Amino acid sequence: MHDRRVTTMYRDAAATPTTARDRWQQLADELLQAAGAHASPSGSLITLPGPVSASGRWSDGLEGFARTFLLAAFRVRGADGADPSGVLERYARGLVAGTDAASPERWPTIAERRQAVVEAASVAIALSETRPWLWDRLDDAVQSRMVEWLGGVVGTSGYTNNWIWFQNVIEAFLASVGGPWKQDDLDRNTEIQESLYIGDGWYSDGSGPDGVRRSFDYYAGWAWHVYPLLHARIRGVELEELHRERLRAFLDQARDLVGSHGDPLFQGRSLTYRFAMLAPFWAGTLAGATPLETGATRGLADSVLDRFLSAGSVDDRGLLSIGWHREFPPIRQVYTGSSSPYWASKGMLGLLLPPEHPEWSASAPAADRPAVSVRALPAPGWLVVRSEQDGIVRVLNHGSDGFRGPAGAPRADNPFYQRLGYSSSTSPALTRAGVGRPLESHVALLDAGGHPSHRDAIEPVHVGGRVAVSRSRVHWLDSGTDAAPADVAGWASLRRGPRVTVASVANGVHELRLAWWSPAPPVATPSASADADSVWPVDEGPWTFRVGGWPLPVDAGQWAGEGAKAWRADGLTTAVRGVRGLAETGLDRREDGDPFASGAVTPWVAGAEPAHRGHMVAALVTLGAVGAGLDLAFVPAVEIESDSIVVRWPDGTVDVVPTDGEVIG
Repeated sequence: MHDRRVTTMYRDAAATPTTARDRWQQLADELLQAAGAHASPSGSLITLPGPVSASGRWSDGLEGFARTFLLAAFRVRGADGADPSGVLERYARGLVAGTDAASPERWPTIAERRQAVVEAASVAIALSETRPWLWDRLDDAVQSRMVEWLGGVVGTSGYTNNWIWFQNVIEAFLASVGGPWKQDDLDRNTEIQESLYIGDGWYSDGSGPDGVRRSFDYYAGWAWHVYPLLHARIRGVELEELHRERLRAFLDQARDLVGSHGDPLFQGRSLTYRFAMLAPFWAGTLAGATPLETGATRGLADSVLDRFLSAGSVDDRGLLSIGWHREFPPIRQVYTGSSSPYWASKGMLGLLLPPEHPEWSASAPAADRPAVSVRALPAPGWLVVRSEQDGIVRVLNHGSDGFRGPAGAPRADNPFYQRLGYSSSTSPALTRAGVGRPLESHVALLDAGGHPSHRDAIEPVHVGGRVAVSRSRVHWLDSGTDAAPADVAGWASLRRGPRVTVASVANGVHELRLAWWSPAPPVATPSASADADSVWPVDEGPWTFRVGGWPLPVDAGQWAGEGAKAWRADGLTTAVRGVRGLAETGLDRREDGDPFASGAVTPWVAGAEPAHRGHMVAALVTLGAVGAGLDLAFVPAVEIESDSIVVRWPDGTVDVVPTDGEVIG
């Protein structure tokens, strides 16, 4: 029988009179102990069982050391040097061997592995946070080797996303110990930072192949808003006002992306870092730059951590597996190895708060939220719909498309970014077939063979109130099979299609989803991207619309359904109802591609006849618990005007959708 010490310990500790902080510290100790069992003899490489990243097993061993060292640093610094298990001594031995060019357990240099930049940043932060108890006690030779190893980043360039902060913190630490650094590096990185700041607290984590900045995900928080604070701590200064303002603005929105039961939004890459998404919340408290009341950050963090642990994120060996709740390999990206999940260490940044900090002792304030709320986030292009009773957060995505792949290459709808809907309880199918034939939370034009179109670059048209509109030129992929991994499109060819506009109108947990197509506009300014795609043929149609609803995670025999509606025993229901031009209905069951259950079932509605230019289709799309505001008969009336669509709901409210005059019927 396996021993689930970490999860059991944490839950048991919650029922004892120990402090809230003791629970987090105890968990950190258990995680470090379990990971340490997989260290090399010197401790310089911690190579955990599991798959290897694209950087190779050697790099993964460094990753295991660096990411757990970060956790050890938070634990010891917050306890003012108290280290009863001698964890820093173990990491000190690892530093000695890792920087010794003659050691068989040395680390790869930054010149040898680009990934070493990421891990070197964690090492630099950890050395700074534990300086009195570790760095200051290293002998001169080891310090010199450490400076030389970290110094490999000085003068390097080519960082175009959150990686600029890795270079910043490394060079800040080097400067603090008399090592090399370059002002030119920092100035260039500041320029890149500002070029990627969108506003209202949001950064795009890089830009697409066409230069458009629309990559929004958890990196906006656990990277862009956390590293400025860690950088300031290395330098021994307060977080500058610019970053304080942006952090506060971000947190005011990010708190709405965690459900009332502790489930965070499932969207974007690197989701296997799990509760690392708590890092900006702790950063806000550490910096005194949070809109949350005292006790609210810890309350939110407790609920998230409890949710992940109770769902099996820590396995029977006491290790963080690759996955979300349970182990789930399809969540991997090419850079994900068995040590990667330990960036969850960032989510334990709160351990830097000393035991006497009021955040640990204050009661979490009672949530004062409406039963269902709708909030527009214009920067990422999202409508956020929360329902407190079922605990679900839904995001209707009209702005984030992530990395779309190189221009001119066949490319799939990215399941982590380009779907129309994401939630805290659902996931698109992450199998090869699921990526090749997108259905879940997706609006598609079906070609003559019944193949669904893929969404490409997303152009936000309108995001405000309860209405969001976006458009994208669609395309189809051909391969002879549906085999294509979720992160690297491998199809043989691409067919270009028209521009599809999709609108979401939210009223409670109900979404009226509208769609129409128009010819792809001519390219006003030729670009490398447009020229590269021009080699592909154009599909002339005819096409029919299909609207896929929310996927419902289910295990075999644990659900029922009819038409375009499915439900579980706990009452959670997903349904799609055709409102205009969508007479056909169905349910699709897909296995093995869902991180929440063994599979998922998705309702859909489709047109029975080809869709003509400017002819709008509409469907009512719902996900929610019976008794939590869900009403499948809550169907609005839809009126087409010259430049808008007027939506009249049964409760008397009215929404207006701008159309630019494209809708004619």
